[in-house]
Amino acid sequence: MQRLTAFLLAGSALLGLGGASLVTAQEQPQEQGRTGQSSTNAFGLPDEVALLRANDPNLRVANAKVNGEIITGTDVDQRVALVVAASQTQVQPDELARLRQQVLRNLIDETLQIQAARRQELPVTRERIEQTYNRVAVQNFGQNPAAMDEYLRSIGSSPNSLKRQIEGELAWQAIVGRNVSPFVNVSAEEVNDVLQRLEAARGTEEYRLGEIYLAATPENAVQVQQQLRQIMEQLRQGGSFVAYARQYSQASTAVVGGDLGFVRLPQLPAALADAARAMQPGQLAGPIAVPGGYSVLYLIDKRQVLTADPRDAVLALKQISITFQPGMTQQQAQGRVQAFAEGVQRIRGCGDAEQAAAALGATVVSNDEVRARDLPEQLQPVLLGMQIGQVTPPFGNLEDGVRVLMLCGRDDPETGSTPDFNAVMARLEEDRINKRAQRYLRDLRNDAFIEYN
Repeated sequence: MQRLTAFLLAGSALLGLGGASLVTAQEQPQEQGRTGQSSTNAFGLPDEVALLRANDPNLRVANAKVNGEIITGTDVDQRVALVVAASQTQVQPDELARLRQQVLRNLIDETLQIQAARRQELPVTRERIEQTYNRVAVQNFGQNPAAMDEYLRSIGSSPNSLKRQIEGELAWQAIVGRNVSPFVNVSAEEVNDVLQRLEAARGTEEYRLGEIYLAATPENAVQVQQQLRQIMEQLRQGGSFVAYARQYSQASTAVVGGDLGFVRLPQLPAALADAARAMQPGQLAGPIAVPGGYSVLYLIDKRQVLTADPRDAVLALKQISITFQPGMTQQQAQGRVQAFAEGVQRIRGCGDAEQAAAALGATVVSNDEVRARDLPEQLQPVLLGMQIGQVTPPFGNLEDGVRVLMLCGRDDPETGSTPDFNAVMARLEEDRINKRAQRYLRDLRNDAFIEYN
């Protein structure tokens, strides 16, 4: 279920907790400290270290106790199953071991967030969790939450695991809303400076990039590069970049799936700028040496600053889809697809869609605010070339079903105008909130009592 697995690891973005960040480069935890020494040399560590006991990560049980609250191995297993389902690729054993440790770290953070909300009398009610869970079920399975329950169990996870993730996101939203957001200010001078720079850059290209950053030292550089190459291989096999960025990236943008937002090349470190300049949308590049570590870049999109792009059109769409009964033969399925394709061509506009779909044994889902550029690349030119009431050619497969999209409305973008003052201020505030929220989470970690088994 591709649509659901894309949700499972989107986290904050799906719950309205954030979007593409204005951050244009990774945090650099291995760079200089206050004294000018590197963060490792500040400890006065010797070049050779002799461990007093064997350290075999393969023997370590992946569970923990966080301020007295237990994270079980089952909790880890079920959350790992969500990540694996989202990646839609076969995860190798060595990759799985690293993934389990990263998932455990994420569950620890999630637990700290939930505990902080309870201490501050901001607990997330069961009703809110269920409402959010049901909303996800409606978006992916129609009016049938039981179908999502069954799907989650089928992949080795559980409804409770996803509900726990939802609780963590909602708890963090409440914490940030009380303790971070009210204390973030952006001055009019800062906004005007951004607007002036945008106007000066009119017509130049900017790039929407995703980044997965791992810190490295000279001693572990080879190992870090190898890990990033393995991640790139998983991504080329169809893995979710958002999922891998959230699980592995050590940059502040991990919380938004590694999304740097639209940036201009001079804003990036030279090595990243050189790589991005040679990329086309959908391409990966890396590992790229940057201060403090290595990065993998993913070019999501590119555009010209303050220049209208047809792909920014907002479309009103109806998705008309059919599914196939288990055990249906290829010949039977082809016959059903043929009848479906002929039937949707006879639909007399959007007002007739629901009634006509019912006659075809199909379901209809409507969305009036779909940006063309957010659709799969193959569908963008098709829909932008259609008239109101027309449908795309059928697409899909036996597992996920076959569907068409019907165009019911289109609002074309305005000619490239300077962004609204308030919109720029909101974006700057959001970026500042994200950074301070990460510092707040680090403080929670530092104050926590965490025991590992």
